[in-house]
Amino acid sequence: MTSQRTRERLIERLYEEGLSNPHVLEVIRRTPRHLFVDEALAHRAYEDTALPIGHNQTISQPYMVGRMTELLLSAGPLDKVLEIGTGSGYQTAVLAQLVERVFSVERIQSLQDRAKERLAELKLRNVVFRWGDGWEGWNALGPYNGIIVTAAAAEVPQALLEQMALGGRLVIPVGAGDVQELLLIVREEDGYSRHVLDAVRFVPLLNGPVA
Repeated sequence: MTSQRTRERLIERLYEEGLSNPHVLEVIRRTPRHLFVDEALAHRAYEDTALPIGHNQTISQPYMVGRMTELLLSAGPLDKVLEIGTGSGYQTAVLAQLVERVFSVERIQSLQDRAKERLAELKLRNVVFRWGDGWEGWNALGPYNGIIVTAAAAEVPQALLEQMALGGRLVIPVGAGDVQELLLIVREEDGYSRHVLDAVRFVPLLNGPVA
């Protein structure tokens, strides 16, 4: 179930669902998603579905990983991206193959420790990790050309807006319960433009680090 043919079927499905960036599709094709889920779920790794990774968290469905990555990159290459929510490290791994540097924040230390191991196995060395509160971002290393948030915030965190570079792009699910929307926010000379894109469903973005 982790064969190349299984991966090819996934890429065909993602293309049919509307993903079109060839670089994003190729990275998803070659990234071994089965390494980012528990062994018992490895046979489902190339289904286009979210899967549990423990701690009431999930690995996002491949379509959503691709969709958010395409949105982030749609204005051109990025050299400095902040990821809020490392999770299992799958989205991190995809980003690391498409941008120069990724700075990833995760509140659950044990999840992030495992993600570090996985990215090291894949020899992806352009990622820096921080254990902390995603609502606060990572101000010390900002500003960022791109910010991607992999959990739904009740509202857009002000700290993340302030850490965007001019022309920077923020992709974030916003909303509570079942009513969530995927937003693209762009920092412009005179403020921020906001674009509402898709109805989505993510786990909530919570405050405070957890060991």
